[in-house]
Amino acid sequence: MSNKNYISNAFVELGKFINQFATIPFAKQEHVLQNDLFFDGFKHQIKLAKEHNGWFTESNIVYTLNAWSNELTDSKINDWTSKYNFNIKNPKTVAIIMAGNIPLVGFHDFLSVLISGHNVLVKQSSNDKHLLPFLAKYLEVIEPNFKGRITFTEEKLENFDAVIATGSDNTARYFEYYFKNKPSIIRKNRNSVAVLTGNETSEELEALSDDIFRYYGLGCRNVSKIFIPKNYNFDAFFNAVYKWHPIINESKYANNYDYNKAVYLMSEFEMLENGFLMIKEDESYASPIATLFYEYYSDANDLKDKLIADKDKIQCIVSNKFTGNYIAFGETQNPQLSDYADNLDTIEFLLKI
Repeated sequence: MSNKNYISNAFVELGKFINQFATIPFAKQEHVLQNDLFFDGFKHQIKLAKEHNGWFTESNIVYTLNAWSNELTDSKINDWTSKYNFNIKNPKTVAIIMAGNIPLVGFHDFLSVLISGHNVLVKQSSNDKHLLPFLAKYLEVIEPNFKGRITFTEEKLENFDAVIATGSDNTARYFEYYFKNKPSIIRKNRNSVAVLTGNETSEELEALSDDIFRYYGLGCRNVSKIFIPKNYNFDAFFNAVYKWHPIINESKYANNYDYNKAVYLMSEFEMLENGFLMIKEDESYASPIATLFYEYYSDANDLKDKLIADKDKIQCIVSNKFTGNYIAFGETQNPQLSDYADNLDTIEFLLKI
């Protein structure tokens, strides 16, 4: 059996394991490998993750696990990896510096390093430190070939050959200097946008609300800004997003809503709001929590040019076929294995180091 086969088989088994936690209540299933050893333990890790980080609600953790259980199947992993030539003779150690904005946000990098045949050295964010080490231990138990290939550290990174680091624009400058002598992927701030024409159906706008509110808007794939035509009527939009109104009952979100609303009012900024979301005209892409920025456009071709010029600031473009690389409404938080952050092919990078 090739390296890739044993690795992909192990991740398929991991997908079956986490599928038990893809709905509430959790449902223990027969025939899942090593379930008696790991099922209750992972329930406990989910509880710890919730207690440690108020943004990691059970529903958000479960949403993440459901998305990954859908991707970690034999057919999807094979479809993803079939276009590459995996032939690593001398495995390298690849360090991953992970963000902590949403649950398991660094999992795709972790999977990519291992499936390419390298060893992984993980430095997690303190905001998201409970789930991945437990899943890594599961992998080691069901597939002993992983032992010695997965390392977690809270110390300074040492003894690695390449690095994948995700952070803010500020930390990226530090990363670029610190890792200047290593092959690297350095990810900076990005945000996602939606382009509306005013002809969207209520179903499309309702799906867009998922792109805006899922994970409280903390992910780079969350829509933080919409582009709208002149004289756009917001009534249909506000009606469609109303299904998310219970979010205001969650204290961390409500505190941010109240704070940002106070700032806007004191600054006498014009904005629209509906009790759980503020909409403000702004040229920036990164909107604060509980706020959605908007910008008017009058010419579709001019907007396309702008989106191309600003491509380094944008993760996803949600629209109804406005651009060639559009994402359908409601799909930003369901990336496929071949959807690489920043459109940089991680596997291609890993096979060249």
